[in-house]
Amino acid sequence: MAQQHLEPTDPLARPVTGEALAGYLRAQATEFLRALRQHRETGAGGGAPARARSGVGDSGSPESVGAARALRRSARRISGSLHTYRPLLEADWSEGMRPELAWLSGTLALEHACSARLERLLAALHRLSGSGALPAQPGLPGGAPPAPERGNLTVGAAKAGALLDRQLTLARTRAHSSALQALGSSRFHAVADKVALLASEVPLTPAAADTDLRALAAAAEERLTDAVAALPLVTAGSPYNAEALVHGLSPDPAPHPQDAPWHQVRLLLRLHRYAREVLEGQDAPVDVRLLAAGQALNRHRDAAEAAAAAAQAARTPRIAPATAYALGVLHADQRHEVEAARFAFQQSWQKQTVAAP
Repeated sequence: MAQQHLEPTDPLARPVTGEALAGYLRAQATEFLRALRQHRETGAGGGAPARARSGVGDSGSPESVGAARALRRSARRISGSLHTYRPLLEADWSEGMRPELAWLSGTLALEHACSARLERLLAALHRLSGSGALPAQPGLPGGAPPAPERGNLTVGAAKAGALLDRQLTLARTRAHSSALQALGSSRFHAVADKVALLASEVPLTPAAADTDLRALAAAAEERLTDAVAALPLVTAGSPYNAEALVHGLSPDPAPHPQDAPWHQVRLLLRLHRYAREVLEGQDAPVDVRLLAAGQALNRHRDAAEAAAAAAQAARTPRIAPATAYALGVLHADQRHEVEAARFAFQQSWQKQTVAAP
C-alpha cells in the first residue's frame, strides 16, 4: 500500500477568483512571446540563409529546438486553460483562440514526433535482432557485439530499418517544411498578435472577479475520473492483449479502437494538470501520482504510434518476406510496450496522492 504524505496546509482551502486565471494566462503569454523571440534570434526568422540552417524541430540548433518546445508548451497551457475556464472568458475570443493554438502546437510537434518514432523503432529493432546492421542514428547504441543468430528477424532487420528510415525521414522532412511555412504564415502572425494582447489584457467576463475557479477545476477532474473509470483497467493488468495485436496486423490501417479512450484520458489528464496550475500557482508541489500517470500515458501514445508506423511499413508493396517478418515482430514488440504502459498507468493511478516538494 502506498504511503500518504499529507501537506500541512491546503492551498485550495480558500476561494480562487478570476484574477488568478488572468495572472496565469498573462504569464503563459509572456513565455510564448519570449520563446518566439528566442526562436527568431536563433535564426528561424532571419532570412533565407538563417532559415536553411535552423529548424523548428529536432533538426535545428539546440536553442531553436528549445524555443520551439517552449512555444508548444505555452500554447498548450493557454489553450487548455481557455477550455477549462471558458465560462469566465469572452466567448467569441476564447472559441476563436483555442483551435488556432491547437493548430500551432500540433504543427510544431510533428517533426519531433517523427524523429522520436524513428529512433524508438530503430532501437527496438536493434534490441530484438541483436544486430548492429541498422541505419546509423544519433543516440542509438552501436558497436555492440551481435547476439546469437535469430533467424529471419536478423536477416530482415537491416532492410526493415532502412525502410522505416526512408519513410519516417520523409515524414520528418515534410513536417519540418510545414512548420516553417506555418511560422511564416499570416495565420501564425494573427495568433502571435492575439497572444501579445493577452500578455497585457485578459478578456475576462464581469462575473470572473467573484467566481470561484475551484468548481470549474473540479469539473475537469471529474471528467478525467469518469474517463479513467471507463478504461478496461482489468485488461490493462494482463501481460498480453491479443486483440490489439491481431488488429494491428490486419489490412485495415485504421487505429485500434482500444487506443482511443487511452489517448482521450491523456488529454484530460493534461487539462486537469493545467487547471491545478492555475489554482496552485507555478511554485506548487508536484503531484507524483499525476506525474507518473502522465508519463505512462505518454509512453502509451509513443508505443501505439510506433506500432502503427511498423504496421504501415509492413503494408509496403513488394517487400521481402524477411523484411515483413521483422516488421511484424517489431509491431508486436511495440504493442507489448503499449500494454506495459497501460499497466504502469493502472499501478500509478490506483496509488494515493503523494506530493513532492
